[in-house]
Amino acid sequence: MVMELAKYSWGVGDRFGHQAEAQLQAIIMAGKRGVDIVPVWNKSNREHTFIHSEPVSVRESADKAVKALNWQGGYFCDADHINLTNVDRFIKPSDFFTIDVADYIGKQANAKDIDNFIDANKKYIGQLIIPGISEPFTIEEADVREIANKFLFAIQEASRIYQYIVKFKGEGNFVSEVSMDEVNDAQSPVEMFFILSAIAQYEIPVQTIAPKFTGRFNKGVDYAGDIKQFEREFEEDLLVIDYAVKEFGLPSNLKLSIHSGSDKFSIYPIMGRLIKKYDKGIHVKTAGTTWLEEVIGLAEAGGDGLDVAKRIYAEAYAHKSEMTVPYATVIDIDEANLPLPEEVNGWSSRKFADTLRHIQSHPDYNPDFRQLIHIAFKVAADMDDTYTGALERYADIVGQQVTENLYDRHIKLLFGI
Repeated sequence: MVMELAKYSWGVGDRFGHQAEAQLQAIIMAGKRGVDIVPVWNKSNREHTFIHSEPVSVRESADKAVKALNWQGGYFCDADHINLTNVDRFIKPSDFFTIDVADYIGKQANAKDIDNFIDANKKYIGQLIIPGISEPFTIEEADVREIANKFLFAIQEASRIYQYIVKFKGEGNFVSEVSMDEVNDAQSPVEMFFILSAIAQYEIPVQTIAPKFTGRFNKGVDYAGDIKQFEREFEEDLLVIDYAVKEFGLPSNLKLSIHSGSDKFSIYPIMGRLIKKYDKGIHVKTAGTTWLEEVIGLAEAGGDGLDVAKRIYAEAYAHKSEMTVPYATVIDIDEANLPLPEEVNGWSSRKFADTLRHIQSHPDYNPDFRQLIHIAFKVAADMDDTYTGALERYADIVGQQVTENLYDRHIKLLFGI
């Protein structure tokens, strides 16, 4: 029996492994409103490295939450953004693998493989008609060659990674995603079509695919870009996937995966409306939101909880130049808008929380402050048990922040409940 991902799934990453129950509670609340979502706990190799944790910890915290809340639905643990250099540590505890091919886009495949790919897709040269898209695409052989030059090697690498995982897990025993979102340029509908052709050719049974869309998907803040352009790209990708599933024999439940960087509130209603229009599924990743809500919860707790939150900001501010390097493509911080730590040290619980909490209409909200703390989880990890101890002492208020944020600001907005 093939392991299948449900229609709606949500990536609920948890940097420090303390909020699985709070996250699952939001999923349960959605179910009571008629929206059945499968939680997918995810944590990338980079995050494990920064936190000094192991992938098995994700499985342990997920299993514990499922048991504590008597969850009867499905759930997964995602080896997020893996490749052949780091997949080994994820194989045993994971049953969902996000195969990241961004670093391989643009590398050249073998000339013969490119020619074979063009031959296999000759029938699409001329007028490519995608049902639902009003205008046909004019495709020349040179276009297919250009796409193959750009993407074929990346898909071959995805196949190598997939086959490597199969050796240990077996066919059908895990969910596969191909991710190409952490690049500078969005993939066009035509590129997406031929990427899916290559995925089918190399027999990767993908159930989700994460493309890059136009605009900025910065960590922890709203979408920055042309909303109409995003809507057009999202709708066209839905239609391309639908056609490619039938044309290439890809898994029938293949759906878009949106690596949102969390909190893309302005595009949630668009996505929700379009998946309803076409009766399609979706996978959304909002991993980093949890960490931010933990810091908000500690600030709200006051006392030593607020002290920990302020210490995190002060350390992040002091090391902001080095901390931003790994996230250059997914943050835009205007340092002129960052308050000095000395100022923050004088803030009340409410002031700190309102500055960090993502309510754009609030006069204290500061997206630059929020982005810096979003990438500052390494600071908390280096505090040994000071941070995690605070999470345990203030578990109720922190957990409430996590649940309310995921349910009220994300799930309700996307699904219109």
